[in-house]
Amino acid sequence: MCWSAQADAVAGGLVAVAGVACLVRAHRAGRPERLPLAALPLVLGVHQLIEAVVWLGADGGLPDGLAGAARTAWAVVALVLLPVLVPAAVWCATSGPRRRTLAAITLLGAAVAVPLAVAVGSHPVAATVHGHTLGYAVGVPYPAFLLAGYVLVTVGSLLASGDRLLRLLGLLIGAGAIASALLWRLAFVSTWCALAALTSLLLLRWAGRRQAGGPVPEAGRAR
Repeated sequence: MCWSAQADAVAGGLVAVAGVACLVRAHRAGRPERLPLAALPLVLGVHQLIEAVVWLGADGGLPDGLAGAARTAWAVVALVLLPVLVPAAVWCATSGPRRRTLAAITLLGAAVAVPLAVAVGSHPVAATVHGHTLGYAVGVPYPAFLLAGYVLVTVGSLLASGDRLLRLLGLLIGAGAIASALLWRLAFVSTWCALAALTSLLLLRWAGRRQAGGPVPEAGRAR
């Protein structure tokens, strides 16, 4: 993943299509509270498509203005949107006492996103090719501290959801985060987002699933 513009374009297109399918399944299942989280694969798929454009800019195939806009758009999604969207979407899809914990995690996500948004808004976003990955530089303050908070709110919200599939998704994304940090230290966020996009395909199954213990459809009772 993230090996080239072509790899990002193909993976991003497939994940985006799966994201649309997630939204359709959640809608057909009559579960509007699942729609924000069901939209996550679509967001991550579009994010990979944006990175394909960043690759073209890094290779010198785009005008500087367009390449800079692509880098900024990538950073806005990765650093500002995701640490708020993921815990907030899990909160929307969760019921019961766990919502209090998830509300706190969502607030923490907003607290992480604010300094990241300031960094993106006040510094040009640079992207450098490191072998077959992209490394981004934004001028983020206290990067280790904010990175820990970022992982906590994105992975932690899924683990705290109480849903078996969402916990599995959290474990897979957490493992991807560790692998990315160990193997591709210079391109951590780029590689992690790509792995998260692929593992979020689990949401295609989750989006249309009936909750355990939920009401059985009339057709099911008739059979």
